[in-house]
Amino acid sequence: MSRLMSRHVPRLLRSGRPSHGFSPSSRFISSSLSRAQQLPGEDARTTHFGFETVAEAQKEARVGAVFSSVASSYDTMNDLMSLGIHRLWKDYFVRSLNPGSRDSEAGWNILDVAGGTGDIAFRMLDHATNINGDVKTKVTVSDINPEMLAEGKKRSLATPYGNLDRLKFMEGNAESMPSLPSNSFDLYTVSFGIRNFTNKDAAIREAYRILKPGGVFAVLEFSHVDNALFNAFYKRWSFSAIPLIGQLVAGDRDSYQYLVESIERHPPQEEFKAMIQEAGFITPGKGFENLSGGIATIHRGVKPV
Repeated sequence: MSRLMSRHVPRLLRSGRPSHGFSPSSRFISSSLSRAQQLPGEDARTTHFGFETVAEAQKEARVGAVFSSVASSYDTMNDLMSLGIHRLWKDYFVRSLNPGSRDSEAGWNILDVAGGTGDIAFRMLDHATNINGDVKTKVTVSDINPEMLAEGKKRSLATPYGNLDRLKFMEGNAESMPSLPSNSFDLYTVSFGIRNFTNKDAAIREAYRILKPGGVFAVLEFSHVDNALFNAFYKRWSFSAIPLIGQLVAGDRDSYQYLVESIERHPPQEEFKAMIQEAGFITPGKGFENLSGGIATIHRGVKPV
């Protein structure tokens, strides 16, 4: 596989050096390396849904309702969550993974999880075809939400891949995908989805099972800002403006409130890297790369050969 890191990255995407500023007093503001807070009442049978504690059995349905609500306005949602920069992050994410190979007879076999709308899958196929001259690389898009998958299938018809066997859609739960053979994929990606999983550890272990030895597990996710002053601004924007804009633009304040809370509850970078390592992956270099000061982060793990 090609190198995971690109030598030339727009400055907008790279994080600067962390600064050691003041620690804001707002209850919503945390330092970039603090652990996700455990809420009162959480135990082995419960989990978090944003800042709310719910039974594990309930979270899947409630997250499903959120994404059913935003499926048709998914790009608008990500524009609001990232100030529009998510498109640049996704482009860089795909370039850094460099999918496809001119010398491969079969092409890469890629699994894009929680990828219902096809955002990453289309970029992967474009890159393999147009950059690496590889017309055999295939992408399977998996999502637990049928409305998101329906949106992806509809969008695929406007691409060159809509009616080709290089692109498949399947409904599935990332925590258990028994229909997918072990050691069968070269690359597993999940973009802005893993923070919504009920059992992240189970999903990472399942990714390890599915990947071939030498295969890459790659995550692009909202994360924790590494500069205290910027962190204060970003948290205030997230919690005050995004739900309000969600209400005005999409008529859905509650879904957007959950989404900003889910970012706060997602494990910080070092903690999430440790989870990837615990599943058996090797994390090359630092193990993660902050984008735009840590608003988003790319994590990578390689399954040992």
